[in-house]
Formats: sequence, structure tokens, C-alpha cells
Amino acid sequence: MHMADALVAPAVAGTMYLCSAAAAAYSVKKVRLEDNPRKIPMMGVMGAFVFAAQMINFTIPGTGASGHLCGGMLLTSLLGPYASFLTMIGVLLIQCLLFADGGLLALGCNVWNMAFYGCFLGYFLIWRPMQRKGLSRARIIAASIFGSLAALQLGAFSVTLETMASGIAELPFSLFVGAMQPIHLAIGFVEGLITAAVLLFLYEARPELLLLHQEPNAKARLSFLHTLAILGVTAILIGGGLSLAASSNPDGLEWSMEQVAGSAELETDAGKSSPHDVAGQIQGATALLPDYAFQNSESALGTACSGVAGSLAVLAACMGICYGFRFFRRRRHG
Repeated sequence: MHMADALVAPAVAGTMYLCSAAAAAYSVKKVRLEDNPRKIPMMGVMGAFVFAAQMINFTIPGTGASGHLCGGMLLTSLLGPYASFLTMIGVLLIQCLLFADGGLLALGCNVWNMAFYGCFLGYFLIWRPMQRKGLSRARIIAASIFGSLAALQLGAFSVTLETMASGIAELPFSLFVGAMQPIHLAIGFVEGLITAAVLLFLYEARPELLLLHQEPNAKARLSFLHTLAILGVTAILIGGGLSLAASSNPDGLEWSMEQVAGSAELETDAGKSSPHDVAGQIQGATALLPDYAFQNSESALGTACSGVAGSLAVLAACMGICYGFRFFRRRRHG
């Protein structure tokens, strides 16, 4: 669901940057009040896991479309809404700058569409209410599926609103929303199953990692470090190996654009030195592995290297943010 710059007007892009920045600033304020240093490695490792998982596009049968994990619902279940939102920003920022995945001008839109709903609404409206009576496998599965469905539907609807407000004539609102919502309903259901699978593994391995767990005496099968190591190694294996088997079908947004406009890529008539042009030049300079590949090469090695490098970059970025903003510091009491 990464939007390209051509889909948003500068005014809409600026508005969404302000909205996303406000949510990020509030998240920084809230996270700085927390006293849980274990969240630092969790943010890094889970950020890397989500980055790698997003490289796996899965086919939606009978449609010719594909989808990929967004990850907000998964992260918010483990980190809470504020730390998960900042982690998602780290993922999307690395994707945008290092791999040119999603436009730089559209980054505020992508943060809002792909991170805000899953991290905040997924937590406050789905995850927390469902877990108040304690965790169970059934509640984890239900929360994962309903939360992912809601996040994807709201994110997809936001995309259509942003293109409408931007005056993208090739994507009439009624037709575009009619294509976007059903395909992202299917994608959201698959994401819910993936989210549930990861959370069920953690429920068995290290149950206290799931927020709101009310059983402090529950026995953990794995140590905290072993659990993190498994997640980290899995992220590297997914990014460096399984990503090669990703579906080549257009994702939900690209598929919807093809259905409505006849093309997954739209051109902007903005002139030189316009916001679109400046954003494109910046991305051209920072994207060392554009489209998750070596420049001017279609080698599978480029995709594998992108998966590993991106996972490590997200890990470093998320942990760097934690130490840079002095998150989760131990506080002296009394």
C-alpha cells in the first residue's frame, strides 16, 4: 500500500506529514515515560521482522493481485501503540530512503495509512478490549484477524481520500474505492492469520511479551534472549531467502490502479524544482538499492542482499532512535 509521489498533491502531502508528525511527537512523549528497557531490543528485532515480512508478497487467489503484511497490529500487540508507531516509522523510512519503496513526498501519507490505524486503533479498539479477561489462543486469533481487517480497510480508504483530495483525475473516487476495499479485505484477512501465527508462537515461548497478560506465573518455554534470537534469525532468513519466492503480481494498490486507470504507475506533470521533482532527486541520491535490487541489475542476489541489509538497517535505526531519545531509561525511585 506504499503510495508513490504521483498520487498526492503537495498540499495533501504536507497535511499528512503534519498529522503523522503530531502522532509521532505524542508517541515520543508517551514512550519517554515508560520504564521498560526490554522494549529497546524488541523494537529493533520486531522492526526488522516486519521489514522482512513486508518483502513477501502473497498471491490473492482468483484476482491477479498480491498483498503483503503491514505489521501495525503485530507490533502494537507486543510494544503498545506508541513504541509500535515509532517502530513502523523506522521501517517505512528505511524502505523509502534506501529502497525507494513509497515516495518521499508521500511518506506522511504512508505512515498514516500503514502505521496509524494498526498501531493506535488496532490497540485501543481491538487488542486491549479483547484481552481484558486475559489471553487465550482464541482471543489472540480473533484480535489479530479483526484488528488487521480494520487497519487495512481504514488504510485503503484513506488512500482513496488522499487521491481524491489531490485531484487525481485518473482515479475517480467511486471506482477507486470500489476496487481498493474488497482486495484489501482479502489482504487484511491473510495478514490477520500471519499476525496470529507469530503471536501464538510468542504466547507459547514467552507469554509475558504479549501486553496485558494477566498470568505472571505462566511458564516460559524460551528465555527472552532465545526468543529474540529466533525472531532475528527468522527475519534474516525471510529477507535474504524467502523474499525470492514473493509473488510478482501487483499489490493491492497497484492492482486497484490498473483496474481503474489501466496502469499501476501515474505520471505527474509537475515541473522542475517542484516538490515532486525535489523529492524524487533526494530519493535518487539515497536509494542505494532501488526496488530492492542492485542498480541496473535483475539479479536475485540483489533482492537477497536488500532483505538482509534492510533488516539490519531497521534494527539499527529503531535501536538508535531508542538510545538517541533516551527511551526506557531506568528511573530511580524513592
